[in-house]
Amino acid sequence: MLALATCLLVGLPADAPAQGQRQDRTDGAPALRIDTIVEPLEHPWSIAFLPDGRQLVTERPGRLRLIDDGVLSAPIDGVPPVMAESQGGLFDVLLHPDFARTGELFLSYAHGTADRNAVRVLRARLQGDALVEARVIFTAVPWKDTPVHFGGRLALLPDDTLLLSIGDGFDYRESAQRLDSHLGKLVRLTFDGQAPADNPFIGREGALPELYSIGHRNPQGLAVDAADGTVWSHEHGPAGGDEINRIVAGGNYGWPVATTGRDYSGAAISPFSRRDGMIDPLVEWTPSIAPGGLAIGSGPLFPELDGALLVAALKSRELLQVPRDALDDGDRGSLVLDGIGRLRDVRIAPDGALWLSVDAEAGRVVRAVPAN
Repeated sequence: MLALATCLLVGLPADAPAQGQRQDRTDGAPALRIDTIVEPLEHPWSIAFLPDGRQLVTERPGRLRLIDDGVLSAPIDGVPPVMAESQGGLFDVLLHPDFARTGELFLSYAHGTADRNAVRVLRARLQGDALVEARVIFTAVPWKDTPVHFGGRLALLPDDTLLLSIGDGFDYRESAQRLDSHLGKLVRLTFDGQAPADNPFIGREGALPELYSIGHRNPQGLAVDAADGTVWSHEHGPAGGDEINRIVAGGNYGWPVATTGRDYSGAAISPFSRRDGMIDPLVEWTPSIAPGGLAIGSGPLFPELDGALLVAALKSRELLQVPRDALDDGDRGSLVLDGIGRLRDVRIAPDGALWLSVDAEAGRVVRAVPAN
């Protein structure tokens, strides 16, 4: 049985263990208490909260597990084989909106081999300790031969359709502008994996019907505001040029034609940082912070975060808050917490606590609440 470990945090060294001493937050807000819920987990990726108080967590090598009062289950049966290589593997878990009645959920994952792979979405029903009635509802096209830049984040829209983020595959960045490819896109799907009839590119010659927005690099943050349906996304730039975007149907977000990022060699990717007909990012980070997860602040525990965009970062190992009323000013955010490792995901629990997945070979899921 895994014990629940507790620490008080903020501003600990990047490689500090979970058991640190209490420190005040840098913005003057009350200190936080960080509880390690379960460990170790191998590269935990996503967290979902079940109606009965348990949680689901994905591990990138291909395991889906339940957390029940701090106890981690054995891997759930019925998860499909994944391509667990480099950045590939099992990604997001998202509950069907009628999960309490049906037990249905969606998984996104890398499918195939190193030489021929794509992002897939599975729909299945959780029954006890197994997934049953599993069926693949979507596979991105075309196949690619790179084990990186999958995207893989899922989100629910208010009209009961799905959004899925798909990366550009790294070596195929020009595909982000091609309408006959899912690479470098957000796609919108019905729960059966079909293209809704009102998708924005339907009717465009040569365009795939699932396309929702184009011109993305590696979008791994996706959040929908429950109050007004606004879609927010963030994505990895190359050496700099990480972005937050407000997503509109049919929008072109520029990659790789317009970007402030530079190639890893230092060479310019494009002469254009802005381009007519392409939507500018609201926030950019250079140097890169490598944003991994995105949530919208809500709930009673952190009123100061209400409505803010919460950005979990891998490279900079921090959780940032970006107030939405500061987005038009390019505000890059202020620190909420750091010092617990590479942050892959951030979620708001039903009680308002912040849950985060810490990405490592021996990673963990942690919970943050005000220290008092």
